[in-house]
Amino acid sequence: MTPLTATAELARPENVLPLLDFAGVAVFAATGALAAARQKHDLVTFAFFAALTGVGGGTVRDLLIGAPVFWVKDWWYIAICLGAALGVWVIGARTWRFRALLWLDAIGLAAYGVLGAAKAASYGAAPLICIVMGALTASFGGIVRDVLAHQPSILLRRELYITAALLSATLFVALKAINLPTLVAVLLAIAAGLALRAGAILKGWSLPAFPSAPQRF
Repeated sequence: MTPLTATAELARPENVLPLLDFAGVAVFAATGALAAARQKHDLVTFAFFAALTGVGGGTVRDLLIGAPVFWVKDWWYIAICLGAALGVWVIGARTWRFRALLWLDAIGLAAYGVLGAAKAASYGAAPLICIVMGALTASFGGIVRDVLAHQPSILLRRELYITAALLSATLFVALKAINLPTLVAVLLAIAAGLALRAGAILKGWSLPAFPSAPQRF
């Protein structure tokens, strides 16, 4: 197989999306393990946090669209979660690890926004439902992780979070609607969502808050 042929094979939808799925699970699982590290839990709890964060959003998505739950069919997903937990444990205490949590979460958010939308589309969901499933897939695991770690939920902060997943999912659906190649659509959609989330992390970007009622004297 020539390099050009190999690249073409990787760009096929049936190859792009599974690779993205494994990568997304690994990234989110690592954020779960990092959250356990912040609370100084043991290795078993690391594994639990990693697995729940890694597969939580995808599990809810599959149940809602009537698909077989992905990690039940393929044990590699849980193995990846356990590997991510062990990796974080082996790395140990590092000054940069909690900053890594933010950025790994941002990458997972953008990637899973695309993946959730793509899987919903493969089960015949309407474009709007695909976008909703993308946001759900990307955010649910992180929300559960924060609850378990006794951290303030990202939903209660004004900085852009689910909006980044919505952007990734929406852009992917739109680009596929105009028949753009899957690999190009995936890369552009992930880049857009990641850029938006990066702006929230670095610059504090947020949506306008609901205005307060005027004071009456």
